[in-house]
Amino acid sequence: MQNIPKTFKQLAIIGSTASGKTSLAIKVAHQMNAYILSLDSLSIYKDIDIVSAKPSLEEREGILHFGLDYIYPHENFDVTIFIKLYHETYDRCVREGKNLIIVGGTGFYLKMLINGISKLPSISDKTKEEVHVHLMNLQQAHAFLYALDENYMGAIETTDAYRIEKALNIYSETKLTPSQYFKAHPPKPTITDPLPIYQIVWERSALRERIAKRTTMMVNAGLIDEICMLEAKYTRKPNAMKAIGVKETLAYLDGIYTKEMLLEKITTNTSRLAKRQTTFNNSQFTNVTKGNVKELENLLLLKGK
Repeated sequence: MQNIPKTFKQLAIIGSTASGKTSLAIKVAHQMNAYILSLDSLSIYKDIDIVSAKPSLEEREGILHFGLDYIYPHENFDVTIFIKLYHETYDRCVREGKNLIIVGGTGFYLKMLINGISKLPSISDKTKEEVHVHLMNLQQAHAFLYALDENYMGAIETTDAYRIEKALNIYSETKLTPSQYFKAHPPKPTITDPLPIYQIVWERSALRERIAKRTTMMVNAGLIDEICMLEAKYTRKPNAMKAIGVKETLAYLDGIYTKEMLLEKITTNTSRLAKRQTTFNNSQFTNVTKGNVKELENLLLLKGK
């Protein structure tokens, strides 16, 4: 990471889904003269608009957003792409004299920006050919790697082609198991200066009520038609098609759920996600300023004056 200019400021706003992060970030961005980088694992995809609760062009209110509509649903996405996106956003901010607000519910990406990830080796054409042959039998490839590195492969599903391929690339290119490779190449943080983090907190029942209202709004806005379009265009195979809101709507289209059940299932599963996000944020980030939306808005807008 290049040296951060003295005039450049950045902060992060985190919180569970439906907590009000987007509108707060836009208000603060106006006052801070900032761009916004989205920390959202679904809004990153083009064509996934309603189910991701992606802010509309009108809602963005003239603030330049990064991390929205970045790749297509059938393309692989992981934290390395997000870190590349952060660098692109940072460079743009510095060139144009802007500050930066990092905002979203996928706290894992923020954690990786702060903690860093290991740089992967360059993969030769010979290795790519070898790995391609291995991947023709995914379960066998997983078993081969598991025998070499049970600790690392134990956390990877036998159907996870993307991560199995990455592990095969590392081993085939370096002759080191993934665990050995990552021990020899420790992660380097992307953000090295202190990063102020603000976390929106909600009482659980009030947040569930917000989620239920948002779910109804999504369905009324054309959620079912959007999922029909996504299935026709990308099939059900991409990981994005297994996201909350997508999988329940596909079940509705299959006749498994009624519309009433669809609303309830999305609300319940989104509420469970919100609980997991809160647990992760509480356990992974320290020195965080917490408060409800109004408290953090008053605090951040006051600081910006």
